[in-house]
Amino acid sequence: MTKLHNLIKEHMPEGLESGMGYGMPAYYVPKSIYPAGYHCKPFPPLPFLNLASQKNFIAFYHMGMYAKKELYDWFVAEYPKHSKYKLDMGKSCVRFKKIEDIPYDLIEQLLGKMSVEEWIEIYENAIKK
Repeated sequence: MTKLHNLIKEHMPEGLESGMGYGMPAYYVPKSIYPAGYHCKPFPPLPFLNLASQKNFIAFYHMGMYAKKELYDWFVAEYPKHSKYKLDMGKSCVRFKKIEDIPYDLIEQLLGKMSVEEWIEIYENAIKK
């Protein structure tokens, strides 16, 4: 998981910070950029990415894929070009059963597809509905 964490730290959108959130490594929009925080509980900063080591898989959460269908569709279409395994994915969670099978190059591309500003705009539009 260290390799994935390092990749995220190196290529995450400018403006994000990292720390712990919900008991797992988190990458979020800091309060200095988005003071309103997360609408469910305003105290924590606005989440964007998370990692979790579960019993049978590594989970990679990307809120942008949940909120922007075009990004989700892009990832689903690109995944088979980067992995020999079937995509195991929820709305924002990609599950990798073996750490050696993580498509790091695809994750790197994904990290460059959404800026902090775009994420905040999408998020604010979603919570206003």
